[in-house]
Amino acid sequence: MIWLIMFVGAALGAILGSIYMINSIAKFSFIKNKLVAFIIIAALFLLFFFTLGWINALTISIYTTLFFLIFGILVKILKLKYNLPTSIHWQGWLAIFTSILYLGTGYYLCVSVVEKDYNLSTTKNIEPITVAMIADSHIGTIFDGDGFAKHLKTIENQNPDILLIAGDFVDDGTKRLDMEKACKALGEMNLKYGVWYSYGNHDEGYFNHRDFSAEDLEKSLLENGIHILADQYELIDNNFYLVGRLDKNVNGDIRKTIADLLLDIPDDKYIIVMDHEPNDYNAESNSKADLVVSGHTHGGQMIPIRHIGVLVGANDFTYGYTNINNTDFIVTSGISDWALKFKTGVRSEYVIINIK
Repeated sequence: MIWLIMFVGAALGAILGSIYMINSIAKFSFIKNKLVAFIIIAALFLLFFFTLGWINALTISIYTTLFFLIFGILVKILKLKYNLPTSIHWQGWLAIFTSILYLGTGYYLCVSVVEKDYNLSTTKNIEPITVAMIADSHIGTIFDGDGFAKHLKTIENQNPDILLIAGDFVDDGTKRLDMEKACKALGEMNLKYGVWYSYGNHDEGYFNHRDFSAEDLEKSLLENGIHILADQYELIDNNFYLVGRLDKNVNGDIRKTIADLLLDIPDDKYIIVMDHEPNDYNAESNSKADLVVSGHTHGGQMIPIRHIGVLVGANDFTYGYTNINNTDFIVTSGISDWALKFKTGVRSEYVIINIK
């Protein structure tokens, strides 16, 4: 019901926003014509639609309209107090400048990748380990298979003991060639404990229009030595347990509860859980798990929508680190993105976790 309300609200907002933007653009001294304003707005939307995709075109439209509205209110307030020159369309120029600055910054934060470090400690007996973790690479959206391989080299240079891939390795539009290149690059990494993967909601494909199947993905991963954990666990070098959960969105009806999954693991061993979607914190914090790593949220994506996932109950946490009942939780913003090519308030990243 909440999503239907949001959809209807968005549709109504789009209609009202379009009317508002036509009137606002028409106020520029070199336009002064609503038909010309409409043509300009439509042409720009089509330009972004064909170059960046419909969701990015829509995002640009929404935020530009929002800034026009904010500065429209602000300029009206300032005009009551100050004698602003009427020859300048203050609302329009300020809104356009802010939109370019905001969305340009968001694009940069999305396509550039940084390292995010966490240092964790435990009372359990564990040899110190350095864990690299990525999620939401969505191969083919921000970078292709070759671009992914370059990021892996950067990660490998940090000398981690293990790499965890916490879901959404590929996307619904990923090409088979890029998927295979990405798997090959993972297989070429020289890590003490190798590369381990668990499924995300996009990995098996929603729309069946890719040129490879979920079985092809699994085969390519295994052929390149990547370990897959799907509601399974493994004891790593008699040092710690690594657990991979099935995705809740795709396989929620068949996946095991966290208590059942960890039932036979001894309490004295350190336990790391890969769970793509951060939305089972109550159960996980009351389980044997010591560390749960997730992705899926993309760090909330953009201001001011960052916390909507938590507010509507889709997620328990959006980004960063928290501790509940002595269980550590880390949610990454993702090393890439899906269709939307903007992030604000957060940045694309890979994660390095030092545990001792």
